[in-house]
Amino acid sequence: MGKTIVVPGDILSDNIKMSGSGTYVRDGEVCAAVYGILNAGDRYISVIPLAGKYIPHANDRVIGIVTEVAYSNWIVDINAPYEGVLHISQYPQRIDVENMSRYLKVGDCILTMVKDVDAGMRVELSFRDRENRRLDDGRIITIDPTKMPRVIGRSGSMIRLLKNEIGCGMFVGQNGRIWINGNDDRIDLAIQTVKYIEDYAHTPGLTERVQAFLKAKQKTRYGRTHESAESAEHVESAENTEGTDEVRNGNE
Repeated sequence: MGKTIVVPGDILSDNIKMSGSGTYVRDGEVCAAVYGILNAGDRYISVIPLAGKYIPHANDRVIGIVTEVAYSNWIVDINAPYEGVLHISQYPQRIDVENMSRYLKVGDCILTMVKDVDAGMRVELSFRDRENRRLDDGRIITIDPTKMPRVIGRSGSMIRLLKNEIGCGMFVGQNGRIWINGNDDRIDLAIQTVKYIEDYAHTPGLTERVQAFLKAKQKTRYGRTHESAESAEHVESAENTEGTDEVRNGNE
């Protein structure tokens, strides 16, 4: 069954108790608030936006980049209209203010969590969860944050597929950033696949599409490897033949 695209104002239900994210209630009916994909569950109706900025919420796991070390705070770019603030007290160990840059410096990439967002959109971050860390090595790519649920998949199914099929390490932030680690070939393939998911996020049967995409890429990859091996064997055989001829000529 295909995905249903809705536009702002479309009536989605007459049960106002089912109103979820991306919807609003008008005259006793649930309506779409954004342009996106209808997501109708048993207890709620929501709309997954097809485009838009990342808006931080408490408990979101995000990938950020430290842009400033201020007194008692690290200022972090979280790919949102608002900066994230990581207070020194939210670091997992006690450190002195004058030593902050020894632990996190400008340019460092971190996996962190949104602790709270107040009414003025001040975004407080936390680094205390054991999964939070500095992301060394690897590469970070950024995609449309509204497509991240498709990259993650239901209960993490899509991201597990990518890790298992490609054989690389990945951390996914809900703010549209993805950290990928591994050898260059695997990272390149992971980036291509993530971009493919982003492009086809609105289509049905996405998992099957991704599996077919990876199969085709791996076939091309192994085909070239096989071809290179045959060429190497041919060269080695030719060199051995030349060596034999030289020995024969020398004996003559």
